Amino acid sequence: MAFSHGEGITRSASGRTTYGADGIITGMPSTHPDLDPETFAQLHAAAVTETADAESRTLRSRGYSGLSGRTAHRSSVDSRTEEEKHMPDLEWPLVHSKSHPDQPRQSGQAPAGPCTGLGEEAFTDEQDVEKQQTRNSRMQEKGEDKDPNLVEWDGDDDSGNPMNWPVWKKWTITLALGLMTFCITFASSVFSTATQPTALLFGVSNEVMVLGTSLFVLGFSFGPIVWGPFSELYGRKLPLFFGFFVFAIFQIPVAVAQNLQTIMLCRFLGGFFGSAPLAIVGGTLADFWGPVDRGIAICIFSGATFIGPVAGPIVGGFVTQSYLGWRWTAYLTAIMGFSFGVLGFLIVPESYAPVLLQQRAKKIRYETRNWAIHAKADESRVDFKAIMEKYLLRPFTMLFREPILLLVTLYMGLIYGILYLFFEAYPISYQEERGWNPGVGALPFIGLIVGVIIGGLLIVWTTKTRFARKLMEAGHVVPEERLPPMIVGGFMLPAGLFWFAWTSNPHITWVPQALAGIPIGMGVYLIFLQGLNYIIDVYMMNANSAIAGNTFFRSLLGAGFPLFATAMYHNLGVPWASSLLGFLTVALCPVPVLFYVYGERIRKSSKYSPK
Repeated sequence: MAFSHGEGITRSASGRTTYGADGIITGMPSTHPDLDPETFAQLHAAAVTETADAESRTLRSRGYSGLSGRTAHRSSVDSRTEEEKHMPDLEWPLVHSKSHPDQPRQSGQAPAGPCTGLGEEAFTDEQDVEKQQTRNSRMQEKGEDKDPNLVEWDGDDDSGNPMNWPVWKKWTITLALGLMTFCITFASSVFSTATQPTALLFGVSNEVMVLGTSLFVLGFSFGPIVWGPFSELYGRKLPLFFGFFVFAIFQIPVAVAQNLQTIMLCRFLGGFFGSAPLAIVGGTLADFWGPVDRGIAICIFSGATFIGPVAGPIVGGFVTQSYLGWRWTAYLTAIMGFSFGVLGFLIVPESYAPVLLQQRAKKIRYETRNWAIHAKADESRVDFKAIMEKYLLRPFTMLFREPILLLVTLYMGLIYGILYLFFEAYPISYQEERGWNPGVGALPFIGLIVGVIIGGLLIVWTTKTRFARKLMEAGHVVPEERLPPMIVGGFMLPAGLFWFAWTSNPHITWVPQALAGIPIGMGVYLIFLQGLNYIIDVYMMNANSAIAGNTFFRSLLGAGFPLFATAMYHNLGVPWASSLLGFLTVALCPVPVLFYVYGERIRKSSKYSPK
């Protein structure tokens, strides 16, 4: 004997209840002649709970998490279109047929579920709606008012959450991303050693060939405008490796170029596509590192950002003067790019949580045939207007309206410009005035590398001690706690510049001038890294927009400073040209001190900083 009601709802005499086209348990009657209403309601609730638990166990046994058992069925409120309601063969969750293989799937009828019916009377439409409303109320009382079809992380220990990845995996990914960043920044400066031979080859001045370096850095200004939005729409991995591999490809035309135009165009495009790691890696590290360890991971990323361009002239100098010639500066970069790219592609997984949850929801949808299952990111359409505003309009609005962002960006832009200016200044000081060859003349850059490493160790020490202690005591740390190392760097940089300037006389041994690179590298690194961290902490949800404006401005200065470096050093001389840079850094030295004292007060009046 069987009872039915509506489309595809049956209950056999054996006591099994089956499901209707909406996936809800509908085989249970709303009343029973032998039971009072209260007892019936209790038994009915127990049956519903048993079904949900059974479905939850089934889903978990098949590797699903972040989804309740209720998602095996439709939610109480049927939000399907009329067209979807007439697609019963697609709507039935496969989990039922797999959990109960003894129940054959029939046309227009769902597989039998595990619950036992309590009566033999059919539902009326009014009683069915009342039952759904009762279930919703019961879920709300239990705090289960979330959408049962929403896929989320399955608690704090969900292994799919990047925050829960093993520490060894996090460090492996961090190192792989660091190598990719190193390759990009190495490429930005390695061509500076080819300035003179290419100028002679193509019959132009050295100042024109400096564009080979400047145009690459100029690509850093415009690239993040594209790669930032892409990383929020499609996740980190796709734009990261697409940009990186295209960057590697553009090194080949530079290596085989037979005219000036090819070099200039491909250098710019190489910088444009190569800026993908610079724009995305910081967000990737934030996807799986906590606040304390993230500071150390960012140290590696920033270290690669500065060690790469400093190492470029050292390697390029020896390659250019060898039998290989200047073209191998590009061949070597291409080999590094493809090697690090393949290695990184095999190691680095997708880490952007919204995209991972979308992938999980998609997998469950196709496995269960429940098309209502979705992730939070699926609930709204892609708003290109909002994304373009975030990366095109808002960065410049913030840059001119936010005093913190404006002054910190100006400071970071100055030291970024000085770094790339030195790729023209060092050859003048060591090769032209001291008479060293290009290879040996680039060795003093090692002092800058040592300074960057010392600055990184200082950041690690302060992060693991002072910063971690304050975070543990108060549960949070104000952004201004990022500034003390930046203040130290603010004093180290001008000291190093004046040291470099007044020990540059060829009659003085090269040792003190080379050692001046240590405080210069340390100052540049501390100012840049802590300035970046301070911007992120101040603007939080608007940090991407703030960093986009910051990156655009400082990359413009990084591209522009090398263009006047040669003329400035030839006309003023090494001592006064370097001293001029020192005076500029002294003028901006009070910026971190100002914000350490008044930063909290300024943040309260900010439109973009969380209160």
